[in-house]
This record gives sequence, C-alpha cells and structure tokens, in this order.
Amino acid sequence: MQVKVHWIIDGVADIEAETPEEAENKVENELSKFMGKNKKLSDTLGARAIQGKAYIPGPDDDNDDIIDHEE
Repeated sequence: MQVKVHWIIDGVADIEAETPEEAENKVENELSKFMGKNKKLSDTLGARAIQGKAYIPGPDDDNDDIIDHEE
C-alpha cells in the first residue's frame, strides 16, 4: 500500500544579527548547506521547502524553547 506522509520540522533558533532579515539569511544559509549535504531528505523523504520568519522575542516567549546558536 502506498501511503503519503506530510511532515513538518519546527524549530526556533536564537541568532545574533543586526536585522531580522540578516537573521533569516543566516538560518537559511545553514539549512541550505545542511540540505545539500543530506540529499536523502529531498530524494527519499521528499523535503521540498524551507520556510521561516524572524521576529524580536517578546514577554510571551519561553526561553526554554529557544535554541542558543553560537557562531
């Protein structure tokens, strides 16, 4: 039986940047490099897109949910 699986990877990274756009570019570059080195994600698992949006953390953001990404 052929079964389709729609999957999503969700994450939040704490990135040091001058602007939200710069932070988005840093994350996109890292994820693109990762995808290029791990062809199985696209070839076997069907990964087709990477999407994200930068924002300035507010009082409702739980610091335990933020991954500290030091460069």
